[in-house]
Amino acid sequence: MIKINELRPDHVSDIIQMALSDHVSFKDIQREYGITEKHVKALMRDTLKTGSYKAWRKRVRDFGDRRATYK
Repeated sequence: MIKINELRPDHVSDIIQMALSDHVSFKDIQREYGITEKHVKALMRDTLKTGSYKAWRKRVRDFGDRRATYK
């Protein structure tokens, strides 16, 4: 398991872009970068502005249940 502070800056950027995408699941991020959903959320909380983080979490919660249906 990789820790957030061990990630290269370009990987952090890629993870943030993937997490912001509605087409990439947490499992996809974990498979590619080896970090869990909990760590992705922590990374997003530390990186995004508060309002942006809250909006992202709401979108993830609302869309997360439907994501599997679309894939």
